Amino acid sequence: MSTLSREAVAQLAEHLENAELQAQDVTKITNDYPTMDFEDAYDIQWEIRRRKEARGTKIVGMKLGLTSWAKMAQMGVEVPCYGFLADYFSCANGSAIDTSTLIHPKVEAEIAFVTNKVLTGPGCHAADVFAATECVLPAVEIIDSRYRDFKFDLKSVVADNCSSSRFVTGGRSLSVDHMDLSTAGVVLEKNGEIVDMATGAAVLGNPAESVAMLANMLAERGEVIPAGTFIMTGGVTAAVAVEAGDCISVRYHDLGSLSMRFV
Repeated sequence: MSTLSREAVAQLAEHLENAELQAQDVTKITNDYPTMDFEDAYDIQWEIRRRKEARGTKIVGMKLGLTSWAKMAQMGVEVPCYGFLADYFSCANGSAIDTSTLIHPKVEAEIAFVTNKVLTGPGCHAADVFAATECVLPAVEIIDSRYRDFKFDLKSVVADNCSSSRFVTGGRSLSVDHMDLSTAGVVLEKNGEIVDMATGAAVLGNPAESVAMLANMLAERGEVIPAGTFIMTGGVTAAVAVEAGDCISVRYHDLGSLSMRFV
């Protein structure tokens, strides 16, 4: 049950998108709209998406956040949150990422899926996801909350497109038949030192569960996951802060490695 007027949704979408495009932090929007709910938050996110598409920006995929049971428990929620990926978020493997266009970036290693069939909810399960998967591939998300000093609540995060800003993909793509995603290991290095290690099980026991949840959440808005969708399933590692001068490299079991530097 949304509580915000269409005018308020449009105004907040413009406000948050400007913060992203101008790399200027803002205070969390629930300060001014304390009664807003999750439907309002997603209305704002979808309006940001509409604004970008109206300017010719292409949407190239979807992403999930809060995809560990621990993070959900910490935030008091039962499902992850999702956002969209715009074309200009995409950075090549090995690229230099300009920190002047970001506020306070953090990196997290993820496993991404590419679908080859439509996935619809409600009632979508991991088995449906495996049957509709073209391949999996490694990805690193550079998240960048637009909220000052990382002071936010979950509704504000959802409205802010779940802190989406940049992502890097590459490495090798594999069919899901060729690997056990739950036990697939990931090692994240910053400036040559290991800062985190994890396996795919960090994402809801198996990253396919994350894609199933996305299909079920989209169904609540009458949306589906189209065939050919690139989906980042959420961080298997912790989010690690980066600044200009830092180099990140991530090694994946069976999926090769990704690297980037921040300038």
